[in-house]
Amino acid sequence: TPSVPQLTHLLSAAAEKVTSLGKDWHRPCLRCEKCNKTLTSGGHAEHDGKPYCNHPCYAALFGPKGFGRGGAESHTFK
Repeated sequence: TPSVPQLTHLLSAAAEKVTSLGKDWHRPCLRCEKCNKTLTSGGHAEHDGKPYCNHPCYAALFGPKGFGRGGAESHTFK
């Protein structure tokens, strides 16, 4: 089990708030809707009010068709 200082650190980190998409989030709760990666305020994309990481999720889901076209930047979801 974590020690008291470790728990205090975890609780204070979880209590930090960031503002994004017009609302406040607990820092660990601001995550990509697709891959669940933790995002930073202002460092992500939005679609229908939901946060997405810029690459690869937003680009693959909502970017122009043919994005990457099989190259290093190609990414698709099934």
